[in-house]
Amino acid sequence: MSTKLKELFPQMSNLLAPSMAKDHPNLPVVEEEGCYYYGEDGKEYLDFTSGIAVTNVGHRHPKVVQAIKDGADQLTHGPSGVIMYESILELSKRLGERLPGELDCFFYGNSGAEAIEGALKLARHVTERPYAVSFTGGFHGRSMGALSVSTSKSKYRKFQQPNGLTYQIPYAEPKDGTESECIKQLEADFERLFDHQVTPEEVACVIVEPVLGEGGYVVPPAGWLKKVREICDTHGILLIFDEVQTGFGRTGEWFAAQTFGVTPDIMAIAKGIASGMPLSATVASKELMSQWPLGSHATTFGGNPIACAAALATLDVIEEEDLLDNARTQGAYAIGKLRELKQKYSCIGGVRGVGLMIGFDIVDPETGKPDSDGMMNILNLALEKGVLFYLGGKYANVIRMIPPLIVTRDQIDQGLQALEEAVIAHEKELVMNK
Repeated sequence: MSTKLKELFPQMSNLLAPSMAKDHPNLPVVEEEGCYYYGEDGKEYLDFTSGIAVTNVGHRHPKVVQAIKDGADQLTHGPSGVIMYESILELSKRLGERLPGELDCFFYGNSGAEAIEGALKLARHVTERPYAVSFTGGFHGRSMGALSVSTSKSKYRKFQQPNGLTYQIPYAEPKDGTESECIKQLEADFERLFDHQVTPEEVACVIVEPVLGEGGYVVPPAGWLKKVREICDTHGILLIFDEVQTGFGRTGEWFAAQTFGVTPDIMAIAKGIASGMPLSATVASKELMSQWPLGSHATTFGGNPIACAAALATLDVIEEEDLLDNARTQGAYAIGKLRELKQKYSCIGGVRGVGLMIGFDIVDPETGKPDSDGMMNILNLALEKGVLFYLGGKYANVIRMIPPLIVTRDQIDQGLQALEEAVIAHEKELVMNK
């Protein structure tokens, strides 16, 4: 550990708000590269979090680093509209070529929550309707507008009481039935909502994560998302996809909209867009965006020229290194290996995923119920063996596997070997503690 880090790390709990500092695992690191973090202890850690689905092209990819350096030689700040610069325009052009449908007009921000705020504001402005519908278990951010549609955990909303202009219905539960049963339940939930709580004519938008993220990496049937699209079309409701976590190759296509064959009216993108530089975007068609007049939404820092340069380099790397195909191939391999582990170890429950967005439940071997303490124990044991996973799920019992899209089969084998050793140690502890 550097002398300064050694001095400051013990003061972390005093220097940083607990809501920021007390995440898992508070690993002190001094460097990152590719799929690895390097700890202050001199140890190499295989990173299966990608900075929570951000560094999709790996940590400090040389092409991204060079783009950042070159960008800083030209501009460090550019309040878009006051000045105009090449990187923001080139990025918009290239993103529009990779997004589905007519999603080709951009409002840039700095974070996923900002992109969600913009999406909600745009939908309400265009439709002149007050209400939004989201799905129970969804996570869209912690700022007040985003929080009003986030229900992955009640603690995020405690004492905040978002404005009340939102309604929630259940997210798909594919483990409980077939695609047709999920669709039938969705139709019944919307019918109940429209009959008893809000008329469809008052609903501006439906917002959904095409794969549930913080809520546990739940993958809905494609037909379920298509039915959401159909219901929105029937009632003139705008469909918003929150692709903050699913975007930029995470599901094996540029965006989950393409993976599932459903195009929303508005999309929120962030995380993997610029390989760690703060950047996000609210995306819609030119027709919708044109109805948002000057001054109705604005930003000082959104679309920073260096961040846009990093995003352009990120797009290049994804294409040049064929990372969409790698995400599909390595993701399918990892899911298969995890399902083999599920057959061997009773503490592993459901395994699910798409591309390199993979989740699996940790359960009590005797009762089959969610085991959050067991999940945390396995995370810590895996970290001791040099592999970093992340947590999630409404019961905090889901392990998320989110490696960079550059991950190799050997690295997946290395990571899952460490996971298996951690699971074995955990189950031995359970027997000893009986």
